[in-house]
Amino acid sequence: MNRVQLLAAQVGVALVGLLVWHILTTVPIFDDVKNVQFFFSTPLDVIARVIREFGSPEIWRHLLITLEETILAFVLGAGAGILVGFLFARREILAAIFDPYIKAANALPRVVLAPIFALWFGLGIWSKVALGFTLVFFIVFFAVYQGVREVSPTVLANARMLGMNERQLLRHVYWPAALTWTFASLHTAVGFALVGAVVGEYLGASAGLGYKIQEAESVFDVTGVFAGMVILTIFVILIDSVVTMIENRLLVWRPGPGGTVKT
Repeated sequence: MNRVQLLAAQVGVALVGLLVWHILTTVPIFDDVKNVQFFFSTPLDVIARVIREFGSPEIWRHLLITLEETILAFVLGAGAGILVGFLFARREILAAIFDPYIKAANALPRVVLAPIFALWFGLGIWSKVALGFTLVFFIVFFAVYQGVREVSPTVLANARMLGMNERQLLRHVYWPAALTWTFASLHTAVGFALVGAVVGEYLGASAGLGYKIQEAESVFDVTGVFAGMVILTIFVILIDSVVTMIENRLLVWRPGPGGTVKT
């Protein structure tokens, strides 16, 4: 399937979903149409609201605030996850000592931490960044840790036989081996960085997309809630596209689907 066919299939899935949504909210199949629309709105109303929101300067202020929180959470969380993941993978004694603490920290419900971060850092951006950090860090940490540990012992033995020192092994063996795992986790981490920012805004803020959604929900504006979710979706897709561009640039040596190297 070429890119045009793939894009057509993806658009087709979206259109089918919108059509089903439209039918269920405009045709009295299960209940009165007005009752259904109260809970689910209609796709046409949501699309109209999204267009109207993007035409307003106010939404861009909220977008920039959420973008700043998301980028900070993503960069700090991913950076810490990569560094600690490499360190623990190369120092087994550290991994063994801190293993129960890492697992316990990862098991903590992040929503419970949100009020604590608000108390520690206030209602500004840093409480949202802290929440996003906790979501991103563990995703990247476990991926990098596993990626480094999955390096073939045969490859390591051959590299050492050729006279590579630890720094050269890190650059030419461990890092390339972990890159695929790292970028796989980064695609997931982008969404979770945004989730951390939005949940933090939802629980306590005066601006941001989470605040906009909470504001619409407080007055039972279902169309506004769904419009906010659509804007969030567009937001994540755009950020993920940037990660994909960087991935394709750094992993140009990776074989394509047909076994050929990308160029």
